[in-house]
Amino acid sequence: MPDNQDGPSSTGPIDAEILDRIAPHLSRSARFGDVQARPEYAPNAVVADYDLGYFPSGVTRAYLRIRWFETDDFSIHYSEQYRTGNSWECRWDRHPNDHNARDHFHPPPDAPTPGEDEDYPDEWQDVLATVLTRLDERIEAFWSE
Repeated sequence: MPDNQDGPSSTGPIDAEILDRIAPHLSRSARFGDVQARPEYAPNAVVADYDLGYFPSGVTRAYLRIRWFETDDFSIHYSEQYRTGNSWECRWDRHPNDHNARDHFHPPPDAPTPGEDEDYPDEWQDVLATVLTRLDERIEAFWSE
């Protein structure tokens, strides 16, 4: 995935301090098998791989890739990858753009642009809680179908 999916940079520099706070926050959750702050392959992000025990056997990887900017803009990308080679993607974004309001959501299964306008909380902890709640609902649906 390109580092900047949103065209010319209008989000400002990456907020490394926030990313370094997000990683241990996510590490305390049993949801994740591995959490990396600014790994070599994604130095502008936190990448949190879900524990696959939460998913049916057809899911080979499920992860969050979180980028947070000094402007309090963000991009939180969720992806499920399947044995079939298909994927299920969505993304929560806050950034200036010409396709949606600053706060918006790119819905599954393929996170299209334009997305849907949203309103997100101001604090990163509350944004993550919103995202994780929605993903918990997604995961619970696997087992109630």
